[in-house]
Amino acid sequence: MARIRVLTALKIKHLKPGMHADGLGLYLKVRTGSSKSWIFRYRTGGKLRDMGLGPFHTVSLAEAREKAEVCRVMRLKGLDPLEERLKEQQAKTIEATEGITFENCAENYIATHKAGWKNGKHADQWTATLQTYVYPVFKDKPVPLIDDALVLKVLQPIWKDKTETASRVRGRIERILDWARVMKYRTGDNPARWKGHLDHLLPKRSKVATIVHHAALPIDETPGFIQILRQEETVVARAFEFCILNATRTNEAMGMRWDEYDERAQLWTVPGARMKASRDHRIPLTKRSQLILAEMQEIRTSDFVFPGGVQERPLSSMAFLMLLRRLKRGDITAHGFRSTFRDWAAERTDFPNEVVEMALAHTISNKVEAAYRRGDLLDKRQQLADAWAAFCAGTAPSKN
Repeated sequence: MARIRVLTALKIKHLKPGMHADGLGLYLKVRTGSSKSWIFRYRTGGKLRDMGLGPFHTVSLAEAREKAEVCRVMRLKGLDPLEERLKEQQAKTIEATEGITFENCAENYIATHKAGWKNGKHADQWTATLQTYVYPVFKDKPVPLIDDALVLKVLQPIWKDKTETASRVRGRIERILDWARVMKYRTGDNPARWKGHLDHLLPKRSKVATIVHHAALPIDETPGFIQILRQEETVVARAFEFCILNATRTNEAMGMRWDEYDERAQLWTVPGARMKASRDHRIPLTKRSQLILAEMQEIRTSDFVFPGGVQERPLSSMAFLMLLRRLKRGDITAHGFRSTFRDWAAERTDFPNEVVEMALAHTISNKVEAAYRRGDLLDKRQQLADAWAAFCAGTAPSKN
């Protein structure tokens, strides 16, 4: 027969590090350094579980025995003491945060983080996706009550047909709920987490998503398009040509400032804050790019190289799209010219792939390769830029 109530105040005083049984599942855990805590040990589902009952300096031997007795009564009723305590904590959290809804947390999260977002429209995008897909399901729901079922109710209807959007929505829900947990507004696991959770409930993006590439101009049509573009005497047309010649992303060209241009070195350095990879990107400028900048310098009105209609603001993000529509070229996109450049370099030149990838400011996925490649191949990229500019102008063969 197992002994019960083995421990006494005198015995406890001289106990060495280890687990010391008092009987009926109650233990005193003594750690190195003499710190002590009470443990109730029980078995459920074939597994041993340890439930902390408090430190020895706060919970007396008599109190620990009373707490252990409460746990044993739960076990007789078929209940799990740890699960019951979690439910109690969650109930207290819900009661304490009864007025804290998911929308409250989302608004606070966005307000807290938007200052650190590179794109000023990011906050609007967050709010728009939440209003469209999330709020109709659990806008006013207390944040502690957001569970797997609610998250799946948002994601399942759009996971197949709007996979990219659904993935972004999932990530945004996850971040907001993580923020709420840190703020003590909820407890437990995040129901929007992907790895080890939703990846078992939803198919992988790669299995259901249809990849839509930006419409690109065929290689051989590029010189003709550039000639048409040069006939347009507008800031938008000059910015568009500059963007094509340097194979940059549209926002990088549109947002260019004069202090990013080193006229003496004929270099444009896009600051990391405006780059997708968050690293400064040096771009060697061709003679045609320099001529465009000289033209813009003559009509300079602000710190932006390609000013928009509003004072001290760059071109609108819709400017290139509207220009293409006016030219009746709605079949292509500005961003697609990066693909045209990539195809031209691969099919019509002998420039190494790493030079082309560096020109496009693509992130190196291989960490070892990235660690060893510390330069930016500027001289080789200058040759590549000159060859591309000559091809666009139709004045030189494309073969290097």
